[in-house]
Amino acid sequence: MQLRALAPGLLLALACVATASVVVGATPVSLAQLGHSLQVLLAHADPTGWSMTDRIVLDLRMPRTLLAVLVGAGLALVGALLQTTTRNELSDPFLFGLSSGSAAGAVAVITLSGELASAMGIWALPLAAFAGGMTSAAVVLLLLRRFRSHAPEQMILAGLSVSFLFTALTYYFIFLGDQRAAQSVLHWTMGGLGAARWDSLFVPLAGLLALAVFAWRRLPALDAMLAGENTAHSLGIDPQRLRVQVFIACAFATACFVAVSGVIGFVGLMVPHLARRLAGALHRGVLLLSALMGATLLLLSDLLSRTVLAPQELPVGIVTAGVGALFVMRNLFVHAE
Repeated sequence: MQLRALAPGLLLALACVATASVVVGATPVSLAQLGHSLQVLLAHADPTGWSMTDRIVLDLRMPRTLLAVLVGAGLALVGALLQTTTRNELSDPFLFGLSSGSAAGAVAVITLSGELASAMGIWALPLAAFAGGMTSAAVVLLLLRRFRSHAPEQMILAGLSVSFLFTALTYYFIFLGDQRAAQSVLHWTMGGLGAARWDSLFVPLAGLLALAVFAWRRLPALDAMLAGENTAHSLGIDPQRLRVQVFIACAFATACFVAVSGVIGFVGLMVPHLARRLAGALHRGVLLLSALMGATLLLLSDLLSRTVLAPQELPVGIVTAGVGALFVMRNLFVHAE
């Protein structure tokens, strides 16, 4: 399909789902009330004069909606870039230990360093998650230095080993730590958007912007990789160096996302497949559609997680994992036929 025909439709769908994400909830908000709250925000009105509805919209639901857009778009871009450079359709942040490293960092602070977390305030867990994600990425790169060539298979094996290692560390921290911290641990291991705040949105925004700028500057090289490594070499591109650059960019971005939202799986695995079916192979279209579809998917998943068992809230990672499992099973049945 033509990208010019698809992108506006997906953008409109994203706007509609984002609106639904703000107005639907335990306390319903009408479109008129939403419009009034937006006017209050644009007028920079004194927060002490806000109504209860204004506070629900502006302090709770809008930051959560924006966080879902940033994280969903970012994870989809990470998946698309990793799948291209490793030539593996199963590549996503989980496969390379990036998500598990971030989760291990946050869980370590929750279960083992309660006083330290209290001293550092609200930034303790995001900083620990970011540090864990970057540490896991550094371990993967150290493992790759043992090989003369950074072949896709070697990178995947290194990532898998690091993923298992940090997952084991996470369980170890849970076993040793304070069992009363189970609710916080659940957020970081299964994902959630309930901790969204205006002052924390710059973290995933920084990750998304850095990844988008990197991908835009490397579009020709990414497209050349589609023709194979020999062709890429003939065009003056070093596939090994490109893989390492992509991995570092994806590691930084994933750490930024997980630092605020916890571990949310399957978005980076599913969305690039759907985007390629619609936009073709070239990355200009794939990356744009991946970002739009990833944001929409995570918004829909979050909306479902808030409403399916209302007033209780499911971790959004449960919803994305369920949708992802159905997606994989459907593809298996299609290929079997």
